[in-house]
Amino acid sequence: MTFKANIQQGIPSVLPETKTYDTKINHAPKRKDILSQDEKKLALKNALRYFEPHHHNILVKEFSDELKNYGRIYMYRFRPEYEMYARPIDQYPGKSEQAKAIMLMIQNNLDYAVAQHPHELITYGGNGAVFQNWAQYLLTMQYLSEMTDEQTLTMYSGHPMGLFPSHKEAPRVVVTNGMVIPNYSKPNDWERMNALGVSQYGQMTAGSFMYIGPQGIVHGTTITVLNAFRKINRNPTGGLFLTSGLGGMSGAQPKAGNIAGCITVCAEVNPKITHIRHTQGWVNEVITGLDYLVARVNLAKTNNEIVSIAYLGNIVDVWEKFDVENIYIDLGSDQTSLHNPWSGGYYPAELSFEEANAMVVENPDLFKIKVQETLRRHTAAINKHTAKGTYFFDYGNAFLLESSRAGADVMSKNGHDFKYPSYVQDIMGPMCFDYGFGPFRWVCASGKLEDLIKTDAIACEVLEEMLKNAPQEIYQQIQDNIKWIKSAQKNKLVVGSQARILYADAEGRVKIAEAFNQAIANGEIATIILGRDHHDVSGTDSPYRETSNIYDGSSFTADMAIQNVIGDSFRGATWVSIHNGGGVGWGEVINGGFGMVLDGSQEASKRSASMLFWDVNNGISRRSWARNEGAIFAIKRAMETQPLLKITLPNIVADHLLD
Repeated sequence: MTFKANIQQGIPSVLPETKTYDTKINHAPKRKDILSQDEKKLALKNALRYFEPHHHNILVKEFSDELKNYGRIYMYRFRPEYEMYARPIDQYPGKSEQAKAIMLMIQNNLDYAVAQHPHELITYGGNGAVFQNWAQYLLTMQYLSEMTDEQTLTMYSGHPMGLFPSHKEAPRVVVTNGMVIPNYSKPNDWERMNALGVSQYGQMTAGSFMYIGPQGIVHGTTITVLNAFRKINRNPTGGLFLTSGLGGMSGAQPKAGNIAGCITVCAEVNPKITHIRHTQGWVNEVITGLDYLVARVNLAKTNNEIVSIAYLGNIVDVWEKFDVENIYIDLGSDQTSLHNPWSGGYYPAELSFEEANAMVVENPDLFKIKVQETLRRHTAAINKHTAKGTYFFDYGNAFLLESSRAGADVMSKNGHDFKYPSYVQDIMGPMCFDYGFGPFRWVCASGKLEDLIKTDAIACEVLEEMLKNAPQEIYQQIQDNIKWIKSAQKNKLVVGSQARILYADAEGRVKIAEAFNQAIANGEIATIILGRDHHDVSGTDSPYRETSNIYDGSSFTADMAIQNVIGDSFRGATWVSIHNGGGVGWGEVINGGFGMVLDGSQEASKRSASMLFWDVNNGISRRSWARNEGAIFAIKRAMETQPLLKITLPNIVADHLLD
């Protein structure tokens, strides 16, 4: 059967052969046994409804075993035989070019080189899923191959509810993930609903089909590290950045450190993922001994090296060892998956990787105790270094939040705020988001490197032209991105699809999109798929990360993210998504995203200009209303360029009147 025929058949009428559990693949950890006996029966009924009744007697035992052995029903038998990667758009079957682009992006999210746990349909973050099971994947791809530009596919937490009549200007797909009633949005609620097969954790760009591998977070981390060094008035050369995590998102940290020009030490307890990052070239060296690590870092400092080092072991041991050896740390952070602390997102000290994984399943209560003990040790060591001058920031992974819940010494004197800032609160918010700069990205649907090279040149030309008349407030941001795009090819950032990211404001995004669309119309490049990280100016309401620099009391509200995705949907997005959960955890954030196909048409030009302008300025207006100085500047500038834009501006109250 050809690839196209495989896609078009959807769920096969004849059962495929069972699949051997591939131990060479990085698999998701076993989930906790949380369902009652009646709920397990319900989970089986829910899974079997995808299949004809005459298959149930075979599949019921198989799915029951999966639920018992893995804590979830993944339907491994139905994993496709064909290789999983983003093919050129013309290789997909279908009646809609937009639908073909979405199929391309789905397969990119599940590419073995991109996905963290590809056989469990998890892209990154330990639980950031594209689908809950393989039946959902097969059915979704079939629907996309059948749909026209007069239909919209609705996706309920990975489940394709069906094709509905709509119109050409409507989104082709509308995605929701984990949208549960607020009082049922605690971690165990997710475990239960996910095990039942009725909800999933889409992370941010995992469940919205817009992940482009570590490149996306490399760029954001590079900008963060550069600006963190600027904040402390320190040149990155010879400076030390200490952090942890080498997973789907955090694995970008050592590469970003290299681009920023510092010494990076990143601890990781998982040997397999450490090896993957080393072989991919995302980290230069791997060290297993603390004494050797100390010697190597001292040598790198002496020689002002630009080097990234993975320490295979627990990060707490490194912080404590560097304190004893008096190694000065310029920047410190953590990017382990503390949004998922009780299922392998963060590992306790003094336990091997294997012992910890076993404890997660066999004694989850003790595992939680061990994690919280380690968090207290971890923060105690950090506090010793910050007393010596280290600048520590929370990387939006719920490190400070979970540390506070563990009773660690991370609270400020007022007892309400953390003593250390979020990187958005202190760095990315005031320096980038308030001015509208965020992670704009694109994918070359042709799969051709030459198209990516051309788009790099086009984007660079647009930015250089903007720089000529840029106000001082945003000059540095544009300049950083010109430097980034010029070195992008040299840094070998592509994993999976031919994709690129840069931080652009609304003006930059609209102008780059228009230049791309014109190049497509002229036959210079093929179809381009636009998107962004949800971690952006407007897309996400997250009080401990994206909106941590909102100080008017609205940081726990989620109007912005909801308005964002609704506004994108009727301004021309090809697909839109809205999720509960993200990088800081289920129930802690609401985030939305989009995808947009540029095909060289006048319609695409009109849609991109309208939607991209809104997609950024929605967030700037909210940040302006919160009295953020940079956002007030940015929204006033936007109103000067767009006469139809009229934003409510805040009046500033003198503090002495409130005393």
